[in-house]
Amino acid sequence: MPPFLAGRMDETREFQKLLKQDHVLENLVLTGLRGLGKTVLLETFKPIAIQAGWLWAGTDLSESMSVSEENLATRLLTDLAVLTSRIVIGKEEIPRIGLKARPDEIEITLNFSTLRAIYEGTPGLVADKVKTILEVVASHVRVTGHKGIVFAYDEAQTLADHAAKEQYPLSLLLDVFQSVQRKGMPFMLVLTGLPTLFPKLVEARTFAERMFRVLFLDPLSRDESRDAILKPISDGRCPVSFTDVSVDSVWKISAGYPYFIQYVCREVFDVWTQNLEAGSVPAGIPIEEITRKLDSDFFAGRWARATDRQRDLLRIAAQLKTRDSEFTVQEIVEHPANRALSKSFSSSHVNQMLVKLADAGLIYKNRHGKYSFAVPLLGQFILRQYKRDRSQGTFPGWAPEE
Repeated sequence: MPPFLAGRMDETREFQKLLKQDHVLENLVLTGLRGLGKTVLLETFKPIAIQAGWLWAGTDLSESMSVSEENLATRLLTDLAVLTSRIVIGKEEIPRIGLKARPDEIEITLNFSTLRAIYEGTPGLVADKVKTILEVVASHVRVTGHKGIVFAYDEAQTLADHAAKEQYPLSLLLDVFQSVQRKGMPFMLVLTGLPTLFPKLVEARTFAERMFRVLFLDPLSRDESRDAILKPISDGRCPVSFTDVSVDSVWKISAGYPYFIQYVCREVFDVWTQNLEAGSVPAGIPIEEITRKLDSDFFAGRWARATDRQRDLLRIAAQLKTRDSEFTVQEIVEHPANRALSKSFSSSHVNQMLVKLADAGLIYKNRHGKYSFAVPLLGQFILRQYKRDRSQGTFPGWAPEE
């Protein structure tokens, strides 16, 4: 968690509006590229929800949850049990030895064993069983005085249906929550994930378009980035400070992505404090050294997933003027960098390769049929890598535009 969360006030206000719903008609999707602070923002939503009278259940989703409907059901029961295990729903008498001995009474709570017993004892499909569990929980949650339960799941883009195996965990999640919300039950879904998340939800169930309010996180503005850089070190006891020139340098490297702001500032802080401890005055920000370290720590592993031919295509995409937003197959095909290749890409070849790059997590396709880099600032990394390779004579051909 950052010492200070800059920006994101609009998103916070939107979430607070959803918490005020008397009947849950809208859920939340929080989406954007990696490095934009989705997980951090989700963590800040938790105390807001609790203060507003909601209970909070959630975790990071893993691909194992998406294997089967049964796995998804187990995940929901497990998360519920953490909240409901202290709710007493009855008592059971345990006989004691001796004719005159009074029986012991034990409390029956909505712990995991109880929830599982209700689940197993409910006839029907997995969806029917989960709905019954939520109905039981809803009746007891109201008695406790809470407004409802927020189910918050990070990395939700890992959820998927598997028609070949006749397993539909993503559809089940949407069907169940739409059904119980129609009946007025106080359950809300908050899902965070990469930009592929919402299209997957709509593809699974078209009604998901009406079921969610979608908030797409953008990079921080220059002023918000300045706050993110300066406010954590505003304490008078902090040994270092940033000049306007230093702040501008961090802004240029990070492009407003919170992850990169934290990464660069941590590196700068470590270097400067070491200089101070050694009795020397800190110099300016070592931009070249930090950029190379960032390339090695963050980008190199992702770049290694691509084949040589895929890298050729990614280099072309990185040279497009629209590389930091979105681009089309036609723009790649018509770019001079493609024509300069000894074996240029055709439209069909680009389409096929972009699908594979999407599977590798390097590219994603939006709902309008255009493509974007799935990794923030990947285009700039590719250009840096391209220039380094060219300087070594690896790519003596067409040079990227400045």
